[in-house]
Amino acid sequence: MLKIGEFNQLQVIDSLPFGFYLDGGAQGDVLLSNREAPEGCEIGDTLTVFVCHDSDERLVASFEAPKALVGEIATMRAVKVLNGGTFVDWGNGKQLFVPRSKQALPMAQGLDYVVGVQIDRNGRLIGTSKIQSMLEETTDQLQPRQKVELLIVAKTDMGFKAAIDGKYLGLIFKDEVIFPLRPGQVHEGFVKRIREDGKIDLCFQFHDAKAKKDLTDDIMEDLLAHGGISTLTDKSPADEISQRFGVSKAAYKKAIGALYKERKILLTKDYIKLPE
Repeated sequence: MLKIGEFNQLQVIDSLPFGFYLDGGAQGDVLLSNREAPEGCEIGDTLTVFVCHDSDERLVASFEAPKALVGEIATMRAVKVLNGGTFVDWGNGKQLFVPRSKQALPMAQGLDYVVGVQIDRNGRLIGTSKIQSMLEETTDQLQPRQKVELLIVAKTDMGFKAAIDGKYLGLIFKDEVIFPLRPGQVHEGFVKRIREDGKIDLCFQFHDAKAKKDLTDDIMEDLLAHGGISTLTDKSPADEISQRFGVSKAAYKKAIGALYKERKILLTKDYIKLPE
């Protein structure tokens, strides 16, 4: 059975001046244009192609995948806003329509949104920014401290919701945000914990003894690389600390506090330095 919005193995059944027809079974023939066809394409060949509808409602094939297949999510930019919905850049020259009823918030042209790909009741491919129903909120497939890819989905009162490896939904609490975030960004992160209800807490760094030791080592190496002195103190702006070490201001303050107690650094309001 032909799967719209996915890759299919289809046989070439006819040759035309403008391309080839592939056998789409009961759903009809699929057009592969000359521009898309591989060199030496012939009737009887079996090709693995992505299938969707074009603007004229024809089934068409391509060898290049868009940003997301059916059931997947990706960051897409709104390119044309209409009364009934918004067209977003689906990638590879394709556009995907997001009906107004499928928009979590009204879309604005030129902005990026996290969009999922679905098939509507008429068999048409559509987009949705109401993606939470496409992600699992609980799982036993992840482990604490596991490294994961995070796609920032939405800002909430508690922090940011993020899609984990495109499959699960987790939460980054406010106090775990160490650099500016906005929906559509992709970052490397970690599973902080799996709660008793199975929901997933996320972070970009850990605050335990091992993490603190790693950070103090990084600070000492940074001091050695800069002549034994640094103007990055516990009074420095959080974004400067994050840019240099990729950690929160609270974690940095704890680390330099530990180094000061161990008498490994001298600390003033203007600088930290190695003892002479």
